Order: sequence, then C-alpha cells, then structure tokens
Amino acid sequence: MEYISTRGGTGAVNFEGALLSGYAPDGGLFMPQCIPSLDTDTLRSWSSLSYPGLVKELCSLFIPAELVPRDALNELINRAFSRFRHKDVVHLSRLKDGLNVLELWHGVTYAFKDLSLSCTGKFLQYFLEKKQKHVNIVVGTSGDTGSSAIESVRGQKNVDIFVLLPKGFCTQIQELQMTTVIEDNVHVFAAHGNSDEIDEPIKELFADVDFAGKYNLMSLNSINWSRIMVQIPHYFYAYFQCTPSLDTTPLPVVEIVVPTGGGGNITAGCIAQKMGLPIRLVTAVNSNDIIHRTVQHGDFSLAESTKATLASAMDIQEPYNVERILWLLSGSDSHLIKTLMEQFNVSKRLKLPEDLHRKLSETLGSCSASDEDIVGAMRRCWEENQYLLCPHSAVAAHYHYSHPHRACLHPKFSSFSFLSSIPRCCLAPASAAKFQDAVLRANLVPQIPAEITALTAMETRSTPLERGQDWAQVLRGQIEAVAQQW
Repeated sequence: MEYISTRGGTGAVNFEGALLSGYAPDGGLFMPQCIPSLDTDTLRSWSSLSYPGLVKELCSLFIPAELVPRDALNELINRAFSRFRHKDVVHLSRLKDGLNVLELWHGVTYAFKDLSLSCTGKFLQYFLEKKQKHVNIVVGTSGDTGSSAIESVRGQKNVDIFVLLPKGFCTQIQELQMTTVIEDNVHVFAAHGNSDEIDEPIKELFADVDFAGKYNLMSLNSINWSRIMVQIPHYFYAYFQCTPSLDTTPLPVVEIVVPTGGGGNITAGCIAQKMGLPIRLVTAVNSNDIIHRTVQHGDFSLAESTKATLASAMDIQEPYNVERILWLLSGSDSHLIKTLMEQFNVSKRLKLPEDLHRKLSETLGSCSASDEDIVGAMRRCWEENQYLLCPHSAVAAHYHYSHPHRACLHPKFSSFSFLSSIPRCCLAPASAAKFQDAVLRANLVPQIPAEITALTAMETRSTPLERGQDWAQVLRGQIEAVAQQW
C-alpha cells in the first residue's frame, strides 16, 4: 500500500512517509493509491468484532505487515485504547424516536479525536523509536484537536508539539485542557484569531520545504492520513450496531449522520462507503455551511466571515478534507483537483464542475443547523430521554428530528428512496460535559466529571499571539529554540 498526493506532484510514499509528513510537498493531501474493496462475506465475518477489533482489521489493510508486523500493530492499538473510560471504547445509546447515538467521546479529553490521535501517537512513536528521530508537531485547533493531540504525545522525549488555539473561540474547558498541560515538550499558543486564521501560519511553515525538512515538521490535524484511517472503523461499527440483519442480499443500508467541521470524519465515511460498506452519509454542519452549500449547489466558496456558534469545534470555513472527497469522486483525477484547489486558494471561491457536483450530491446528503436548532435538539433529546447531547452531537440530532423519513441512497443506485425502515445512526463527537454554556443555553443542567472541574484550579501556561504579529515568524523562532536543545 502506497500513498500519493491528491494534487499529483509528489512521488508515492509508504505509510510511514504519509504519517510523518502531514501535507504532501506539493500542497495536496496523501491518500491511498488504491482503496481496498471488501466483499459481503468479509463484512459478515467482521460484524461480531469489537470496536478495537475493527480498528485492527482496517488498519492492517492500510499498514503493510512488512512495515509494522501484525502482532506489533495489535499491541499499539491495545495500548492506544487503554486509557479509555468505556470498556467497549465506543458505545451506542439507543434512544426514543429511532435516535441512535454513537458515543465516540470516551477518551481522555472527552472528544472523538482521542480515538484517532491515541492510535496515531502510538504509530508515530513506533517509527521514531526505530529510527531514533525527533519531530516537531504543529497543530491548529478549533477546540478538540489540540488537547487530543497533546495527550497523544505529552512527555515523549522525541516529540515536541506546538499547538495554536483560537483565543475566545474555544470553550473554557477546551482551552484549559490544553493550557494546563505543563510538560517540557508541549508548547501552546493562544492566538487572537479564528480557526481559519490560525491555519495560515501553519500552512506557511509547511510550504517552506527547507524549513519543514530541517526541523522535521509534521501535523496531527486531520491533514494527516493516519487520522482519517483510524476514523474509518467508526462507520463499520455504527453499521454493525444498527443494521437489522446481515442475512439479506444485498446487505441492508444504514444512514449515518456526521457532525462536520474540517471534514476529516466525513472523509473517512466516504472511504468506508467506497470500500463497500452499504451506508448512506449525511454531513451535518452548523451556520458555517460551506460543505452544505457545496453538496447542495456545488458552491465551495467562503462566506464573509466565520460565525461563532454553540458548536464551536465546527466553526470552520475552509474544510480542507473536502479536497480528499473530491479526489475520491473524481476517480483520483489529480490534475483536476490541483486545478480546482489552486483556483480556490487564489479566489476563495469555486463552482464545482457539473459532473463532480452530481457525484458529490449522490454520495452525501447535508443539512445546516442554527444555534436555535442546536438548542432545540438538545432540549428535545433531554425531555424524551434524559440524555445530554453536546452541541455538535445536537447538529446531527437536529437532522434526525427534522427528517423523520430515512433518506436512503444505496451505493449501487443514483436516486433517493424514502423508507421509514432504514435505521439511522448519529455520530456524537464530544461529551456535553465540555460545553457547559451550551447546556445552560438549552436550560439544562450540566453534568461535569470531577477531572474536568479540577482543571480550573490548575496552573496554566501559553504564549499569546497578538493581531499584528507575524505568527509564522513567532512559531519559527520557538521551533528553532527548541531544536537547539537537541
């Protein structure tokens, strides 16, 4: 299994090369040269596997045994999930009115990104220890990625991590989960800008190929292929938990609703679908609705500004993983994707070619939820189930409550059919405990674990990035200073 750039200007690399790179040198994103195809017998045989079991099977398809022997891979994944609070790692809650909520947030930071980052951190250590190599990880976060990334590498001797958070755009808990980690290898920057603005200095550093190479820069955002890979099992587990039977031919369809920000998780769903999993995908966004507009109208264009919403981790205007989805749907047409992305990077506006838009709208359904919609879904779910949703999970629940008929698009067909018997699963990316303000806004009572409450009394450390400063230059200086210690 080799990996190539979505823009076609980079030679193929193996999994280790894709893991240690982040962006491809030509500015594209790494994707597998070919997507494995699974037959019905394999799907049936996997249906009884645990969540960790599915992660092991799927990762083994993308990481050759000659690179990481299967026994070693299994052990890395076991260690990655050893800190999760739920015995099953993830858990499906079956609620009233057909609402199935797949809880992906039982990791250390109460966010779904713990799943992929805990594994990615272990894979990273495996290769670094073999080569006695040091890397500098640079991460921008809209809320949850930063703390999950920090937890995946904190205290490790051959890694330094530099995290940029958007000051005032994260919840207090999200910010504290980053700034209270007082480890020598953790460097947190509180930037006075939004999530898209903090991506700019990071892109600048990675675009400087000489600097990135000299200081071994890498990313743990969902730019990184490993993040996408470890999210693919979400869809298989959701499917097996929700499908009524695997005895029919063709296999039944399950609809999966995915709260979406940067687009990494929905990309993993598209890959799962491409592998042969019979799922119908819905991408659910907040008021920052560029993906919704792209699916509905082919309009991949920035709005005038990023809106601050209750679902703060999804307050993103430039969902870079859309590039991966378009590459998949274009038949791996790297020339087309390069042309489209270069046009977007210049004008921040893009009208998808008609054929590509048609394929996208056949692959994904979409919806956008306002803050009022989010609050309404949180209230209804509590009133009917005494179950607290985080505002991001509520975006998916809003779709469920507003679409009582299950819109089903079977991968083999190109038209919708409305069948009330089609099961639906809503992915829950975070615990409500991290979003007290949103819970209070819904006139509900937060349920806060002791370890989160304790954050407010802990020492904090971060470096401010003020407007007017050259943020990329500040980062360069910090990375160079850290390198002098090696």
